[in-house]
Amino acid sequence: MATYVLIPGAGGAAAYWHRLVPELRGRGHDVVAPDLPAADNSAGLAEYTDIVVRAIGDRRQLIVVGQSLGGFTAPLVCERVPVDLLVLLNAMVPKPGETAGDWWANTGQAEARAARAARDGRTVTADIDLREELFHDVPADVTAAAMAGDAQPEAEIVFTQPWPLSKWPDVATRFLQGRDDRLFPLEFQRRVVGERLGISVDEMPGGHLLALSQPHELAERLEAYSAVATPAR
Repeated sequence: MATYVLIPGAGGAAAYWHRLVPELRGRGHDVVAPDLPAADNSAGLAEYTDIVVRAIGDRRQLIVVGQSLGGFTAPLVCERVPVDLLVLLNAMVPKPGETAGDWWANTGQAEARAARAARDGRTVTADIDLREELFHDVPADVTAAAMAGDAQPEAEIVFTQPWPLSKWPDVATRFLQGRDDRLFPLEFQRRVVGERLGISVDEMPGGHLLALSQPHELAERLEAYSAVATPAR
């Protein structure tokens, strides 16, 4: 049995994982999915990491999954506790000293997003259209429930703090990407991940919010990773 540690993206809501958690638990795994205080401008990457580490407690056979902005926090957790596998999910991959605010221009995300939209026959503006770019493949009832909730804005502090590690943690790392992600297109992620981590990108159907749109398929992919990363002990 593995313990999945699920770190959400911007907004910090553990509820993002609500369709995936029963899939993982139904396969016999433990799940840790803490809320992060995204709206608190006194809580940055160190505080996020502390919250996740406290939630883990003394659990072992850890598979840490970082979604989107969670790619900045997940490696920091791996420096604090023994982790069998880190899975980056449609994630931002930081460089040492880089802020999450600078990541967008440093990687060329805006150009990649616009190019993908043009190929799809869509137009985009500087503001992200949540329904068209994030929830486009999420079931209507799930989208309605998410939109009806009180989403936390991500406080500025997380976007202005330099990523503190001098190198990527010494932990096995996999990158799983939705091939229909409109925010971080697949070809863009292949380039960034190749340049920054030197690993390949695994792909699966779905957009940016895979835990909402493809929970069963995502659980199957994570289960396959788990079988290799956490053999019976």
